[in-house]
Amino acid sequence: MSAENVTEPQRRPSGPRAERKRQAIVRAARTLFLREGFGVGMDAIAAEAGVSKVTVYNHFGSKESLFTAVVAGALDEPLARDAGSAALARLAEAEDLRAALTDLARTWVHTVRTDHEVAALRTLVAAELHRFPGLGDAWRDHGPAGHHAAVAEALRALVDRGRLDIPDLETAIIQLYALLVHPHMVFGQYGTTIDDDLTDRLVTSGVDMFLGHYGADRPG
Repeated sequence: MSAENVTEPQRRPSGPRAERKRQAIVRAARTLFLREGFGVGMDAIAAEAGVSKVTVYNHFGSKESLFTAVVAGALDEPLARDAGSAALARLAEAEDLRAALTDLARTWVHTVRTDHEVAALRTLVAAELHRFPGLGDAWRDHGPAGHHAAVAEALRALVDRGRLDIPDLETAIIQLYALLVHPHMVFGQYGTTIDDDLTDRLVTSGVDMFLGHYGADRPG
């Protein structure tokens, strides 16, 4: 087994200092993956992040795992920023859950549509999968809740408060992405875009469909 394919660590470093290093590694990897493709070495990523290669492996275990973290982070950026994170945290307490989720979804989808780096990362994934099939394995092994932890946490909170009834969290996460984000990803891969009016209709109807299926007060 090569040094680029170390087994995923069972327990990654934790704490504020470790999280800062993790974020620095992801930022560095994103820059270099976009510039040089998936073939860039882990030594170069470690140097760009200002950490040792051992630290990179302690956090991610393999380049495939790091790459999937970069892609997942790019898709979730609007939710990870201060405003998005706060909006996610407030969902469980929102007086009007539909309105709060719709506002959050509009911000999220807008960023996915307009961020050129996100589009470039999606194109890079498609281009590299045939050469590095381990990318698909790394994504599958982590699962939706592992990649989209902020969304998973928000949905769990809504379940805990009795606002939603979700028996299968992983399925619900995939469905939420499919309703809100994936249409733009698919159309973007074919060089086309969904106009603003249709985008807003997809957001509002997508939120309605999600809440209609998982709302705790839906008809039995």
